[in-house]
Amino acid sequence: MAVTVRIPQLLRNLTNGEREVQVEATTLREAIEALNARYPGLRQRLLDSDGQLLRYVNLFVDDQDARLLSGLDTPLAQGAEVAIVPAMAGGC
Repeated sequence: MAVTVRIPQLLRNLTNGEREVQVEATTLREAIEALNARYPGLRQRLLDSDGQLLRYVNLFVDDQDARLLSGLDTPLAQGAEVAIVPAMAGGC
């Protein structure tokens, strides 16, 4: 199923400047693998060596935090929107 992945500014150097990318995937994990197949190196920016989501990366599926859904096994419906959101830190 075709889904749209929104790419944050921080990672656009890996996607040739693309803000949104269409991939075929039925789960969030499949979407990440499809992105990595097209843009090598992207997986390492999202997942650790065990294949788990890095703690400072947030993924949202249709505006819902994937960690509160089924994590990387979250199913993706046709036309779903996935947003990659790097965690923000710092401040007073």
